[in-house]
Amino acid sequence: MTETMKAIEIAEPGGPRALRMTERPVPEPGPGEMLLRVKCAGVNRPDVLQRMGSYPPPPGAPDIPGLEVSGTVEALGPGASRFAVGDAVCALLPGGGYAEFATVHETNALPVPGGFTFSEAAAVPETYFTVWHNVFQRGGLQPGETLLVHGGTSGIGTTAIQLAKAFGATVIATAGSADKCAVCEKLGADRAINYREEDFVEVTKEVTDGKGAEVILDMVGGDYITRNYKAAAVEGRIVQIAFLGGAKTEANFTLLMVKRLTHTGSTLRARSVEFKAALAADLLDKVWPLLADRKVQPVMDLIYPLSEAWRAHERMEEGSHIGKIVLDVG
Repeated sequence: MTETMKAIEIAEPGGPRALRMTERPVPEPGPGEMLLRVKCAGVNRPDVLQRMGSYPPPPGAPDIPGLEVSGTVEALGPGASRFAVGDAVCALLPGGGYAEFATVHETNALPVPGGFTFSEAAAVPETYFTVWHNVFQRGGLQPGETLLVHGGTSGIGTTAIQLAKAFGATVIATAGSADKCAVCEKLGADRAINYREEDFVEVTKEVTDGKGAEVILDMVGGDYITRNYKAAAVEGRIVQIAFLGGAKTEANFTLLMVKRLTHTGSTLRARSVEFKAALAADLLDKVWPLLADRKVQPVMDLIYPLSEAWRAHERMEEGSHIGKIVLDVG
């Protein structure tokens, strides 16, 4: 096997053109790890933040960006036995996905869902792990409750809409255009809100007969924080996963007390292998059958060759994408 591989590195913090093709040594799998021959890699907002210098990889993770891949098992490290060489898998990584080879602990990989292409499979791990943990575990969404999800046509948003509907919730989604709202409703949202034309607080109250949403998934932050408190139901749970609108704001915390709200949040990348393994096991049991039956599936935007990773980042930053952007590695 070759000793070097093509990979995308961040030359220095900056714009999309900071991504450049380079050659790196092929990594060696450690205890319990597998070496994957990467077929496709998903592109995610944390990759963009890392490129800009605001989201460094956790200790021990590769400096190569890329948090999710699909591919085949090339080699097994000591003690790894869950998969066999040649198996098709998708995996959640702490980094290193924008490359021809990547290592991952075997517990953080899952079989490619039946009938999925490698490009589709690469679009699954980051969003499905994130949504499952934040909406269903931290947010505790139950059948019959209402989920308000901001950024409904993002990779996270399209996943949250489908999973929430599959598990019996009412879904309200926000998006920035009529076309994007139509996509949200096609995916199953009971009501899509064009945030440029409508107030999501008022619409959420209307849809829920004044009650509000039991769970709110927010990646915006900023002035949405107080507005989320207003849109939430009594005993509502607001889960913060990003701050695209700013991490600082003035908020009226009286509503937090009066409504007995829970405002929580999380990041996934730096969590332990064991934590991600538990999430993977939950997904395999509860969500993988839905993927195999196409009851839920990744919404695909555009696919770029690895050498044009910078173009994929440009598209993500433009905000015109719907669903997942993927790199074709080979």
